[in-house]
Amino acid sequence: MNTHSLSRHRAALMGFAMVIIILFHISQPRGSEWYGLVRMGNVGVDIFLFLSGIGLWFSWHKASSADDAPAFLPRWVSFYRRRLTRIYPAWLLIAGTYYVRRFLAHDTHTTDEWIDLFGDILINWDFWLHDELTFWYVPATMMLYIFAPPYMELVRRHGVLRWMVVVPLMWCIMVQYITPLHQALGHIEIFWSRVPIFFLGINIGEMVRRRDTLDRAVLPLAAVLLVISLGSCIWLEQMRHGRFPLFLERMLYIPLSVSTILLLSAAYDKAPKHLLKALAWIGGISLEIYLVHIEFVMKPIKALALGYWPTAALTLLLSLPIAWAVNKIAAKVKL
Repeated sequence: MNTHSLSRHRAALMGFAMVIIILFHISQPRGSEWYGLVRMGNVGVDIFLFLSGIGLWFSWHKASSADDAPAFLPRWVSFYRRRLTRIYPAWLLIAGTYYVRRFLAHDTHTTDEWIDLFGDILINWDFWLHDELTFWYVPATMMLYIFAPPYMELVRRHGVLRWMVVVPLMWCIMVQYITPLHQALGHIEIFWSRVPIFFLGINIGEMVRRRDTLDRAVLPLAAVLLVISLGSCIWLEQMRHGRFPLFLERMLYIPLSVSTILLLSAAYDKAPKHLLKALAWIGGISLEIYLVHIEFVMKPIKALALGYWPTAALTLLLSLPIAWAVNKIAAKVKL
């Protein structure tokens, strides 16, 4: 298997991740025998972050390797501006609609509520302050994009320092168990526990860029890791949900995500082209699907009590045209 498959199928892999995230959000009752398995759709976030790290490495290496490449700071600013141009218009349109609608539903409109409104629309500050999970992935990603360039420049110049990916793993343990840190920062565990997989994707990016070929033993090993990590996560969710620190399970998400990506990439090499095109199209508008599918599509459908699979199917089918329209509108906005 050539690692270039991870780049060639990146959009289709993101499409798969978006589908299982939707399946995760169409929650099952706690007592359902499928509860643990449905919860595994949560790993779609980690797949996104890993693939995002790979993509960022491609972009940063290209901008940094040119003979006329500017100094680090201008490259950093340009890098972040391009990310904002892709993400922020859709964010302002959808998040602005959601938060303004919620604001207008209040009986009062105090100064604090106005400040809260603009804070949520601009940077979703209630996520950072109070762990409000509405649209949390977008502010979390934009925060990661701030810190990615210094790390990428560091490992571009000193490749041996890729071992520093263990630092965010260490940080997760510190935030969970060192009381002052936990009291101050533990409420955004959902962010901290996803940092390692993002920087691991950056680390793998150079291997993918060089199109390194993996030994044939890698795929059987990936299959073993998939079975172990997936089985462990399902058992934890089914039997011990709510009785262990979530960051521990997110550490299992790392081998689960990487093994899933490797096996899917190998499978995609032989998959029907129409399937890959459909998944790639979904992956191409995954940001917009993420923004619209819960608050604007899923919740009204869930009120109809149609059952798990009809709700999931309708949520996906109705989210697609809305997300496509948002994507087209946002693409016309220039920042």
